[in-house]
Amino acid sequence: MRIPILAGVLFAAATLSAPLPAQAQDNTANLLRRLSEAPGPPGFEEAVRKIMVPELRAVTDEISYDGLGSVIARQGNSGPRIILDAHMDELGGIVRRTTPDGFLSMQMLGGWLDQALAGQRWIIIGAKGPVHAVTGIRDIHLTSADERNRLIPRDAVFLDVGARTAAEVEALGIGPGDPVVPDSDFAIMNGTGNYLGKAWDDRVGCAVLIEAARRLRSSGHPNQVFFAATVQEEIGLRGARASTAIIKPDIGIAIEGGVTGDSGGAHAEESQVKLGSGPGMFLYDSSALPNRKLVALVRDTARAKGIALQVDLVQGYGDDSAEMQTVGGGAPTINLVVPARYTHVHNGIINRGDFDGMVDLVVALIQRLDTRTVAQLKDFSPE
Repeated sequence: MRIPILAGVLFAAATLSAPLPAQAQDNTANLLRRLSEAPGPPGFEEAVRKIMVPELRAVTDEISYDGLGSVIARQGNSGPRIILDAHMDELGGIVRRTTPDGFLSMQMLGGWLDQALAGQRWIIIGAKGPVHAVTGIRDIHLTSADERNRLIPRDAVFLDVGARTAAEVEALGIGPGDPVVPDSDFAIMNGTGNYLGKAWDDRVGCAVLIEAARRLRSSGHPNQVFFAATVQEEIGLRGARASTAIIKPDIGIAIEGGVTGDSGGAHAEESQVKLGSGPGMFLYDSSALPNRKLVALVRDTARAKGIALQVDLVQGYGDDSAEMQTVGGGAPTINLVVPARYTHVHNGIINRGDFDGMVDLVVALIQRLDTRTVAQLKDFSPE
């Protein structure tokens, strides 16, 4: 969600070759791992696109792209035009400059909290391949009592790649404009159904697109479904705007990583969603209000299929449905979420049952969106 290169491909290939633990050897867990570990900050989504395109090509009729690099995969040749959207980009950064003593400053991309930046591991995707880095932090033995309780602003955070001079940094093949991503591996947490990794916002949505496309290819549906894996969501919903202008949807469905309220320090009014209690639906966020008839249809679909559905209203949150809702004259939209703990940081957690429930819900919903139902959703005449 948004808050109001070849080297990348080579890096992804190396990352994706790491073996899974025995309990994770199923196709869905492997897909989620591949997507989570792929590097893809806004504007540098190549490695994620390299996963999405072959997966979607195998189960759709046509692949195309918008002018920013979003993937648009069409399935079906007639019926209502449904866009099912998830964004490929994650929070990250780009290198700004190199200091004479071999450190690098970083321009953040997306809605980072300053307190999430210092003392973390990162990967810089340079011309010669990935370079490991850490954001430095003042040693506790050197700080005053006052300084220990002070927030470190992002402008005071520098990347340390182990170099001593600017020339050594240049020799590593990195410099201004190179993308930076969190260095975080996928893991299944202690034999549970909870998956730890980076970029669940919104790689979990990308995985829903792929799994739903597979299911819908086998089961059939009465629509033209456009599976849109968009770019640059975290810096302004840009890919969704471009893709929506091309697709001209009758209905828009965004799939996102949700925000849970069940971790330590959460307040009831901030979020009511819990990990492991089912997929979610937003009734409000800072960027969009959903279509009320579509909300009712989602509720009814979940009830009919026996899917536990959570609902939430969240401030400080934006998503691609805001663009699908307004571009080209507008369309009924909804934002559906797979709950995630700890978004916009290095390590987040999703639940496998929530993910599977979301795929079930999306498939059942799209199967119900026939011509008559879509016409009713788009009918705003007074009763």
